[in-house]
Amino acid sequence: MAVEHSANGGQQSGTVVEYLRPRERVMNALAGGRVDRPPVANPTSVATVELMDLVDAPFPDANRDPELMARLAATGYTVLGFDAIMPVFSIIQESSALGCDIQWEEKDNWPTVRMTRPIWSEPEDVVIPEDFLTHPDTRCVLEAIRILKSKYGDEVAIIGKTMGPWTLAYHTFGVENFLMMSIDDSDKTKRCLEKLKEATVLFGNAQIEAGADALTLPDHATGDLVSGEYYCMYLRDIHIELHERIKCPLILHICGLTLDRLDAIAQTHFAAFHIDSKNDPRRAKQIVGNRISLVGNVNNPETLYARGPEQVRQEVFRALDAGYEIIAPECAIPLRTRLENLTEIPKAVKDWALERY
Repeated sequence: MAVEHSANGGQQSGTVVEYLRPRERVMNALAGGRVDRPPVANPTSVATVELMDLVDAPFPDANRDPELMARLAATGYTVLGFDAIMPVFSIIQESSALGCDIQWEEKDNWPTVRMTRPIWSEPEDVVIPEDFLTHPDTRCVLEAIRILKSKYGDEVAIIGKTMGPWTLAYHTFGVENFLMMSIDDSDKTKRCLEKLKEATVLFGNAQIEAGADALTLPDHATGDLVSGEYYCMYLRDIHIELHERIKCPLILHICGLTLDRLDAIAQTHFAAFHIDSKNDPRRAKQIVGNRISLVGNVNNPETLYARGPEQVRQEVFRALDAGYEIIAPECAIPLRTRLENLTEIPKAVKDWALERY
């Protein structure tokens, strides 16, 4: 679809005038405000091997070098045409700074925490190191955000990422150990989360100071491991507190089936929820109404990775017709995803807007 500048400096596409810059479009959508069309954003990673090769910024270096991290992240805007840039490709930067042992994979895989070597076993073990924000792997994120803000900050939304306490507990205590603790000892579990949330706040606010406009907050109390009842027991009140203490729009991310906790999530006052494709878009929107924006939910392993642009377009239209405020892949995309499937997302959004706006 041809896009041309209109007389007032916006962009005109058919009869649709894009009068907002990408940054304004994303921030308005997060605030529940008016937009010229729904934005396309990437609350998690849209890095691919092809993009790494295109700008010579491969993993694992792009996870540890701020210049390379910023260069790779910028392709989400400069190559894919998304309305946001998100430079944190992994979920382990904070855990590395906390002392976890990291497996730094090659460019076709994400770095991971070696779960066989948990660093803590009791709430009393939890200590946020004094060099938490100056550790190379957290400092890398902060420096990358500064670079991106300086180069693109007036034009495009810069989204950071700070991991929630449930995810940090998986990494530091071990998944199985922490899940068993949540079943056997709720008091101990809550004390662990109370201590770990301080890392979430510290890193989140540091990213805002560095220039982030909004933050993704992944907290992997996933539907296949944690019930909606447990979400309410352990995380809802903490998420309400995080909303109060981290002074920017927050995008909560939880994988899997989450319809059973969507009403509780909508009570957190987070700006948005990044939702998995396992959840029916219309049903999800019915539950949350206008209380929280929904971001998503184009399927990763089947649609973006294994199918073609037409199937991507169908899923984009499905989410838009359901009333989703922001369109995005459902989670960090497979690293071998074809670029034609990713560039189809903003194309489909613009075509949908042309028909309806």
